[in-house]
Amino acid sequence: LYFSAQEGMLFFYHIKDAQYEMKICTDILQPISSLIFSPDYTILLLITDQGTVYTYKPAHSREAVKLLDACSSCFLAADFLTPGNKYCVSVTASAEVQVWLLEDGTCLSKLNLNIEVHVS
Repeated sequence: LYFSAQEGMLFFYHIKDAQYEMKICTDILQPISSLIFSPDYTILLLITDQGTVYTYKPAHSREAVKLLDACSSCFLAADFLTPGNKYCVSVTASAEVQVWLLEDGTCLSKLNLNIEVHVS
């Protein structure tokens, strides 16, 4: 079980039978608003309240890596494009949908929706 605290820390609870162990995985120093696992559960997207997107690889990493930085408009939501773990899609507060390469954060495509966007 992965969860985040208001301070930007990502925690992991390992639960087995009546026993559990909690550990701190990473601290990104910004409140985390969303956690999204890739379809094969190898990558976790962390989206902050400020609109920055980080990747975290539970099996290989102790640190989250900043993938997308909120520049002119905050990222409201992001998710993986399936199948696979190669791309993600995001939507910004200014209603721009973007497709990103997860490897290095390269923006591959963008589309402005020209509508008001809300995330629930």
